[in-house]
Amino acid sequence: MAKLIAIINVIAWAGFWAFGYIAITSDDLTDSQLVVAAILAFAGLVTGILAYMKLVRSSEASGYAKGSNQLNAEARNKAQEEWGK
Repeated sequence: MAKLIAIINVIAWAGFWAFGYIAITSDDLTDSQLVVAAILAFAGLVTGILAYMKLVRSSEASGYAKGSNQLNAEARNKAQEEWGK
């Protein structure tokens, strides 16, 4: 499953950069073509971010990547109580 998400991630980012470049640099596009290129670039951006976040979560859950250094709820509450003192 992670390989499929990684492939989706690569394709989404490639679409973002390709259609974003077309939307920004092309002088010969009609308004409707420009809107379509911008929508496809935005779809690639959103899909790429979501796929990347899913890959990060799955790699941390599987132990492949080191987890983030976030505090657990108990330590966070203790730190917040001591902060105002």
